[in-house]
Amino acid sequence: MDLNTVLAFVAVATLLVVSPGPNGFLIAKTVPLFGKNAGFANIGGFVAAFYVHGTLSVLGISLLLVQSAEAFFIFKLVGAAYLIWIGIKALLSAFKDKGVVTEVAPIAVKKKASLRKAFLEGFLTNVLNPKVSMFYLAAFPQFISVSDNPANVFALVTAHAMVNLVWFSLMIYMLSNVKKLAGGARFKRWLNSVTGIVFIAFGSKLALLERS
Repeated sequence: MDLNTVLAFVAVATLLVVSPGPNGFLIAKTVPLFGKNAGFANIGGFVAAFYVHGTLSVLGISLLLVQSAEAFFIFKLVGAAYLIWIGIKALLSAFKDKGVVTEVAPIAVKKKASLRKAFLEGFLTNVLNPKVSMFYLAAFPQFISVSDNPANVFALVTAHAMVNLVWFSLMIYMLSNVKKLAGGARFKRWLNSVTGIVFIAFGSKLALLERS
């Protein structure tokens, strides 16, 4: 696989990454509330999920998933349910009653918990999304042949991961300035409300997704 092939794939992947989707909105929710490190933890989750989908593509499982109506239906419903659950949690956070804030854990422990949660949210948002498998199954044959080394698949997955890292890192650094505004309860309620509605919309859209 030559450099021109990789660059062509990067161009296609870039169009996918920069288009509005759950990943961008997850970053937009995470960074103002939890900071840059949590945003990068989101990206770590994205990348880990890409390699899972890449591995499934090599093993042929992704093809089976797309070809089997029952498997595709179950998988997309699980992914849709997770996105809707994120939305519901955000809405609950937006409308929960104000109370006295109590310190239940050291700051270091809270930061670790936030990073772990951010990573899992990024990972599950992508690993449960059949659109990633569909993208790989549609794109890979355009850039690699069946006779190519399977390692080439992971080279393209790595290219996709790097595009995500660059694009969402730029988002993180832009959004990190907004974190200064996130101390207000009104801003948090607004952000959680918008995030909740958007993720419920994405989940609903995924639930209606048809196989192509």
